[in-house]
Amino acid sequence: MKHDETLDALIERRGVSRRAFLKYASYVATLMALPPGSAAALAEGLAKAKRQSVIWLSFQECTGCTESITRSSSPTLENLIFNFISLDYHHTLMAVSGEAAERARVEAMQANKGKYIVVVDGAVPTKDGGVYSTIAGVSNLQMLEETLRDAYAVVAVGTCAAFGGIPKADPNPTGAVAISELSGGKPLINIPGCPPIPEAMTGVLSYVLSFGKLPELDHFGRPKAFYGETIHDRCYRRPFYERGLFADGFDDEGARQGYCLYKLGCKGPTTYNACATLKWNGGVSFPIQSGHGCLGCSEPDFWDRGGFYRPLPTPLGAMGPALAGAAIAGAALGIGAAVAARSHRNGASATTGKDKE
Repeated sequence: MKHDETLDALIERRGVSRRAFLKYASYVATLMALPPGSAAALAEGLAKAKRQSVIWLSFQECTGCTESITRSSSPTLENLIFNFISLDYHHTLMAVSGEAAERARVEAMQANKGKYIVVVDGAVPTKDGGVYSTIAGVSNLQMLEETLRDAYAVVAVGTCAAFGGIPKADPNPTGAVAISELSGGKPLINIPGCPPIPEAMTGVLSYVLSFGKLPELDHFGRPKAFYGETIHDRCYRRPFYERGLFADGFDDEGARQGYCLYKLGCKGPTTYNACATLKWNGGVSFPIQSGHGCLGCSEPDFWDRGGFYRPLPTPLGAMGPALAGAAIAGAALGIGAAVAARSHRNGASATTGKDKE
């Protein structure tokens, strides 16, 4: 495994055409919402870069994040591993196990001191010294601290790693916490989702590899390219929302007509993610398109936020332009009637006072 070989030399040796390489760079630039002309800079950065050492740690999780990234369509995980990064440690994907696996992690840390990226999926239990999740007799807490010590940056993939997710949900018996609470000041990127969109994970790794820096992040440490807008902003059902057309049940006529799922608890208006644009399984579909409302899984504390099928408070705009206009007109009439009644009462009082005089 040649860590000192540039990617340009590597892809040429493996028969990847320059055209294919530029096409990939253009796709990543578009994916990351980079300005026009960035594809060339990204391609140049990739060509000069060396294979990035990545150590992937899995803690309190369900393996869903790994399952997701294995389904990345562009780049595929195979392309990412064999052409762009050196995945030096991953519990699920590495061929070796036991002592050999742990030795691979230590050797990668020593050979790439200060340069390797740590990817973490899963929360970390901290109660009772972290005894509730261990690997090879080492607690998750201890392994994370040890691995982060000489890392360049850490990427928390999945909501469990980014925000604590389900392990941290009430009553949190293991004292699970997000990676941000244990990152030790290392540069941190959060890529939440249960699981995250695969292209969000591979796109971020490609960006860091190309430019040697973190992408623009929001206040939760999420890449704005993927978490800059709500699902509601780009949802194809939004016209129904604006017209006040909602499904009242998952099998009623409204649901069959494809109406908005807002009343069924859809959290799309408060959830920042790219599901409505990137979708899943190579752009085939996403939960709302499949008939189920958004659960808000890329937001903090989504598991404890009042129930998946409980509607959010309905704003005036959700009633649709016609109904909203009627409501405003009705309110105006009501206010006008109240003012008129008050004026009438004041006038009557004045008249009565004069009569008494």
